[in-house]
Amino acid sequence: MTGRRLSTLLASVTAAAAGASLLTGCGVLPGATGGSREPVTVMTWAPDQTRATNMPGMPAMAQTYARWVNSQGGIDGHELRVLTCNEQNTPSGAAACARRAVREKAVAVVGSYSQNGRAFMAPLEAAGIPYIGGYGITEDEFTSPLSYPVNGGLASLLAGHGMQLAADCHKVSLVRPDTLAGDRLPKLLDAGLKKASRRGAVDIPAVEDATEYTAQAARARDKAGKEDGCVAAVLGERTQTFFDSFRRLPESTDGSRPEGADDEGTGRIRISSVLGSVGQPVIDRTGGTRSPFEGAYVTGWYPEAGDKSWGPMRKVIQEHAFADNRVDPSDTGVQTTWIAYTVLKEVVESLGTDTITPSRITEALDHGTRVETGGLTPPLRWMYEDLLGAPGFPRIVNHEVTFQVVRKGRLVAQKPGFVDVGPTVTNRG
Repeated sequence: MTGRRLSTLLASVTAAAAGASLLTGCGVLPGATGGSREPVTVMTWAPDQTRATNMPGMPAMAQTYARWVNSQGGIDGHELRVLTCNEQNTPSGAAACARRAVREKAVAVVGSYSQNGRAFMAPLEAAGIPYIGGYGITEDEFTSPLSYPVNGGLASLLAGHGMQLAADCHKVSLVRPDTLAGDRLPKLLDAGLKKASRRGAVDIPAVEDATEYTAQAARARDKAGKEDGCVAAVLGERTQTFFDSFRRLPESTDGSRPEGADDEGTGRIRISSVLGSVGQPVIDRTGGTRSPFEGAYVTGWYPEAGDKSWGPMRKVIQEHAFADNRVDPSDTGVQTTWIAYTVLKEVVESLGTDTITPSRITEALDHGTRVETGGLTPPLRWMYEDLLGAPGFPRIVNHEVTFQVVRKGRLVAQKPGFVDVGPTVTNRG
């Protein structure tokens, strides 16, 4: 072959590859498997580079999962193709992602985060596309018949957090987003507090994307009281900003100081939050053992990040994330995406068919496919008798939480095992 013919051939191959890349799109992971069955296309979305909560680790974990499962021959011989989408923390962005999932014939949306449930669920429902393992932050995730949550959402976290705080907190201040979703949180926290005959929390709404929270922090401290008081903040990514304002407060006239405000952390007011607002990555970024979160109570959905049941996920991340620092095994969003894709894998394997469709997935889920997650959650199943049926959250099937605490810069179990908050969520108010 002459040099000119070789150059022409290489140029043609390069152009073809570039064209294929453009057709695929930067948010698609084609993968490669030896299976002969039709590929399975799904989507994972989350906000990224916005002023409010960002979850870039969730799409990155989805891509990592696809690389791993495709290196094993796919899911039951099906190549897994992952579409990713930045929903931008806006209703229009969420709706655009959902419409893209419909347009590109995704059979499910898996392991995603969005606060805009009404915007994304309507297009998915119209196309019959199931929503598997959403982060659990919107009402629609727990009401839509096409949603299959893997955790109990903020409802379970807040009810459980009230139960966790009730043992040690005489008064509680709750700082939460001044949004429709945030309006639900005080009643849920109060349900947990009142289970132990504690008074309800002082409700302090706050702008979700503020750059400082001095006024809210001062009010929260004053309302918590000087003895055995607790300040809980559930502001997503801005929780760190709130507690930075909190620790900078001057000593009050009654002599009380925030927990962690001095080197010994001897303040009388304990701080607290829930996973997703506070997690190991935040603790590491804010000083580790000297973090203002030292001693904080935290309620989560899953075992602490160091639990051995996360071993398979950690191994996949180590071997297939390729040093992508967005994929942090301690991040609750990453963990939720891993569990959601575990559900997808077991459902597809249960079908045993050459062609996977949205209707086949929903039929399998509705008719009793049971998913084991290796101890990360209780066994998951979405038949009618498995649904909690709580007002506002009827589709909760996992209503267990974990109580954790920050000790020596690490989130560890405050008490072993899971705590069932189902009755508290159901009977709130």
